[in-house]
Amino acid sequence: MSTTNPPPPPPKLKTRILTIPPSSPLGSWSSPNSLQTWTLPPTPLIPPSLTLAATALTTSTASSFSTPVAFPTETVYGLGADATSSTAVKGIYTAKGRPSDNPLIVHVSDLSMLSTLSTIPEIYHELISKFWPGPLTILLPVPTSGQLLAPEVTAGLTTFGARMPDSPLARALIQLVGKPLAAPSANASTRPSPTKAVHVLEDLEGKIELILDGGDCAVGVESTVVDGLCNPPVVLRPGGVGIEEIRQVKGWEGVVKGYKDRSEVGEGHKPRAPGMKYKHYSPRARVVLFEGHKPVNVGKELEGGGQKKVGVIRTGEWEGLVGETEGRIESEEGGFAVRQGSLRDEEGKELATVLDVDLGRDVKGVAHGLFAALRELDRLGADIIFVEGVSDGDDIAAAVMNRLRKAASEIRP
Repeated sequence: MSTTNPPPPPPKLKTRILTIPPSSPLGSWSSPNSLQTWTLPPTPLIPPSLTLAATALTTSTASSFSTPVAFPTETVYGLGADATSSTAVKGIYTAKGRPSDNPLIVHVSDLSMLSTLSTIPEIYHELISKFWPGPLTILLPVPTSGQLLAPEVTAGLTTFGARMPDSPLARALIQLVGKPLAAPSANASTRPSPTKAVHVLEDLEGKIELILDGGDCAVGVESTVVDGLCNPPVVLRPGGVGIEEIRQVKGWEGVVKGYKDRSEVGEGHKPRAPGMKYKHYSPRARVVLFEGHKPVNVGKELEGGGQKKVGVIRTGEWEGLVGETEGRIESEEGGFAVRQGSLRDEEGKELATVLDVDLGRDVKGVAHGLFAALRELDRLGADIIFVEGVSDGDDIAAAVMNRLRKAASEIRP
């Protein structure tokens, strides 16, 4: 009986980070107050690294395997590939280790590009006018004929998610490629999303060739995903645009929550949007989430646990466990510092090393620093991470708590 040998694994790649200077010309809108056409600057002015990345995206499909390119958006770093090429899109799933039934979001540079993929129902017109370009993904119908998207993008669904990123760098890359880019977050599947180029390198070194470094992501959590094709319309994933903001738009006053703040594996359905079904956003350390600013007694929590290094992420109410004079700044990330100190019992015996992070009270600041804080505590070797939750709301706080609940090994209500 003949047997078929499995295809050889893709070779280990040399991964490079290419920096795009902040002052680089990246293009402009052809007409004021119009999202119809994004126009690139003259070719000599386009950053060479951007041209190199675009060339890689347009030529890699010729081989038996394809390597996507990581690039920054205003939400998190994305892992992009030509959304019209099956070979290219399969490269995303391979690099991330992503389940094949988890659909991908399609990123476009302008409305002209989007119009080649699907009609835009009227329910979305005012929403696009208010929130695009920006952290909002809309579900659109897959055309019954003349479909341009690779089937791997939609994962067998009759709809696909699309958004126009607020990052001029991202729009310039898409326009240079001349094709929409399918782009999930540029991390290994289940890991915290990357908000810096170095985060991408931590997860995907050797699996992709190019990472475009455009600095830190401004928002820090993924886009909000909405479905206006049903009645009432629903939010499928909370993100950078709050549901209370969406309710201010005509036709969206009755939008409802259509997601769960936990993994939905085993519930017998395909996820309608990314982030719905599988465990996400998890560091290697065990994460314990305390909801509603519930106080934590770290010493009691550690009794008999054997943890030697404890991470603590504070968001407003918890008192710091490391004093200003005792704690030294172990490392600094954009927007926060990690202080290291010792946790001791009443007799002065050291119980554990504490890594303390204060993200502050501002929920947008928490969103901006959350994934980076989880990654940094992981890097510093935390065995367990205690996280102070934020108050649930219909703004970006919903996205913060959604991500934390999906990252947590244990939740304390």
